[in-house]
Amino acid sequence: MCVSMGPAEFSGTTLYMGRLHHARHGLVHVLGYQNTAVNRADGPNAMLLHLPAQGMTQDNFLDVGRSSDVLERMVEAVRPRSVAAGGMAWMGSAPPAHEVQVFEHDIYTVLLASDPTALPAALHRVPAHKRPHLDPELTRFYAERYPGYAVAVCCFDNAEAAKAKPLLMWYTPLDPDVLTAPALDAHTGRPPGMVGQVPVDHWVLFGSDEAPTGWGEPVDHGRGMRHRLREFLPAEVRGEHFSGLLPNGDFALTHAELLAGGRAGRMTGAVGR
Repeated sequence: MCVSMGPAEFSGTTLYMGRLHHARHGLVHVLGYQNTAVNRADGPNAMLLHLPAQGMTQDNFLDVGRSSDVLERMVEAVRPRSVAAGGMAWMGSAPPAHEVQVFEHDIYTVLLASDPTALPAALHRVPAHKRPHLDPELTRFYAERYPGYAVAVCCFDNAEAAKAKPLLMWYTPLDPDVLTAPALDAHTGRPPGMVGQVPVDHWVLFGSDEAPTGWGEPVDHGRGMRHRLREFLPAEVRGEHFSGLLPNGDFALTHAELLAGGRAGRMTGAVGR
């Protein structure tokens, strides 16, 4: 479950989507993402994540530090009560829009933009050993299907693909009442096919600081976690494991549905479209 800029295999994906009121940043959404990547490209590769976010910068990416098992702990919290995929109901100041931010995060060189068509012109700023090919049709796909979304391109080379820590980031959402987890699937460097089904193997987890006591499963984040990270994470999570074939698209549900015990549905377009 990932969109890559070249041939690759991704398995064991974990997605976390949370909503919370942060002491400094106000109401934010938090995305956690982790998978096992096998790069099948001849050279460097990258994975793309599209986010319904406003004004994202490098500061929105959280350093997990020694807590590299942060998403594994969430999965362990819900694993005893997981259900089969068949039980699912399917359904800072902002930078200029043309600006592409380029920075290092864990093993990745990240390109971050609110206009995906600006990404190709910034690829030269990525170190040569991590610089993948970017098909212009792929950037047009995101610009047309997800207008206003932030797009993060996480570039990596063959030697580092297996060493990645989970990605964790917070952002001001385009719609604070809809939690959306990016789950498009395409591993060829071309735009995702939006007809038919794709094979999946992943956990999808959700959390909210407004959830009542006993709503979900408590998470043991460990004593060694730094406060800078812990303040963005939930006390409880709900989630399910998915395998087999599912329609290509993202997972989404409203905050009200989440608190009422609803399940995320699959959607194939941007929020509000």
